[in-house]
Amino acid sequence: MTTFKEIRGTAIQSVSSDPTNPEVGQIWYNNTIGVLKGYKSIGAAWASGGNMGTARRGLAAAGTQTSGLGFGGIIPPTTNVTEEYDGSTWAGGGNMGTTRYSMGSAGTQTAGLGFGGYNPPGPPTSSNKAATEEYDGSTWTAGGNLNTARYALAGAGTQTAGLGFGGYSDTGNAYKNNTEKYDGSAWTNTGTLNTARTITGCGSQTAALGFGGSTGVPRESATESFNGTSWTTVNPMNTARRSLAGAGTQTAALAFGGDTTVTVGATESWNGTSWTTSPVSMATARTGLGGCGTQSLALAFGGSLPGISAATEEYTDPSFGTKKITTS
Repeated sequence: MTTFKEIRGTAIQSVSSDPTNPEVGQIWYNNTIGVLKGYKSIGAAWASGGNMGTARRGLAAAGTQTSGLGFGGIIPPTTNVTEEYDGSTWAGGGNMGTTRYSMGSAGTQTAGLGFGGYNPPGPPTSSNKAATEEYDGSTWTAGGNLNTARYALAGAGTQTAGLGFGGYSDTGNAYKNNTEKYDGSAWTNTGTLNTARTITGCGSQTAALGFGGSTGVPRESATESFNGTSWTTVNPMNTARRSLAGAGTQTAALAFGGDTTVTVGATESWNGTSWTTSPVSMATARTGLGGCGTQSLALAFGGSLPGISAATEEYTDPSFGTKKITTS
């Protein structure tokens, strides 16, 4: 009879703890807990994380899956509440100086950036909608104002090298294609988007990606790539939608949630050339949610179902991991 050793070239080892760097296909018996385990490919999945303390939509986001930042938004009313995520639970951070939602955002949990946004009543030009704030992990401080006041804009980059693009201004009822760079104190105009719209994005100040959004009633699937100077139209998303969230970089992005005329949990990944629809969707379909992290380790939180949500979900892309071996 053929044995496992003859097939794999080694016997199943009995060990007191799981190996640190197992090989794909390796199987072992953990004698401490009495479980047979193996190292295999794990498919992409969304998993529930800890709920936010304050349910809201239209909030801004920064950071990573295990060190996330959520701030602003609307309950209603509009809020300035900030929360920090440690990979399992949310804790309160310092409140923003201004209350608003639909901001652009960038940076990390300890060096966050929020700019633009909306605080009704009143038009954006009269409600802090050019304002910028910087977060140091505990306190928000006012930064330089945007040159063009707007809301529902996208952000990319860091606190000292940020990028803000697109959006909408009630002044003239105009969708915006403006792009601005932030140097840690002031904003400077740079190359404009090809399609003026509300938009979602990710990446850095010199290598950003903008996708989805709206130019009015229709939802957008258009995707644009920024090289630090100008925008280039590239392949569109598979599902046109607005009020979605994003994570990742210009060449490895993730898009999730949003509104296609109905609220969705659909997920797409970008490889630098084209979008691929993921076989898994978010457990809670929602729009106006916050998103941060990377393509392989993303974080989604808050939003509208249409009811306001505090739900958090963590995305893990196809990777390798240790799994318990059972008869099922």
